[in-house]
Amino acid sequence: MRISNELNAAFNEQIGRELESSHLYMSIAAFVDGLALKKFAELLFKQSLEERDHAMLFLNYLLEVDGNVAIPSVAAPRSDYKTVEEAMRHALDSELDLTRRIEELMTQARQQNDYSAQQFLTGMIAEQREEVSTAENMLKVVRQAGERSLMMIEAYLVHLDL
Repeated sequence: MRISNELNAAFNEQIGRELESSHLYMSIAAFVDGLALKKFAELLFKQSLEERDHAMLFLNYLLEVDGNVAIPSVAAPRSDYKTVEEAMRHALDSELDLTRRIEELMTQARQQNDYSAQQFLTGMIAEQREEVSTAENMLKVVRQAGERSLMMIEAYLVHLDL
């Protein structure tokens, strides 16, 4: 094994967090779809798949360094949103938490002089910067539209060709 037991365990935990994030976006997408916001739901379902892809990146990294993969169980996501703004705020909070946790992994990799893990995590940090920006922007759009004018989001997303 070319990864410490501690960092290996932390990467497995991160796999679970990424899968939880994937399920969170699925749940929000279903909520938004129920409001007939089909383009917005489509965007969120794509985001769910991207979060799953992030989990796969961590899993594949562990395989590449002869680590031990132990995929943790994932709790059911919240599904009782009252507003789209509340749901998107939850998505942004989740992205911020994922970012903080990946930064903690980087600190751990630096302390262990694991340069390979640092290189991998540098890419993941850059990816999280994009994820946070996207979530922030969608929350801003939802706030600007207001709960009574959510259909404007559909027009906005069509215009962006998402």
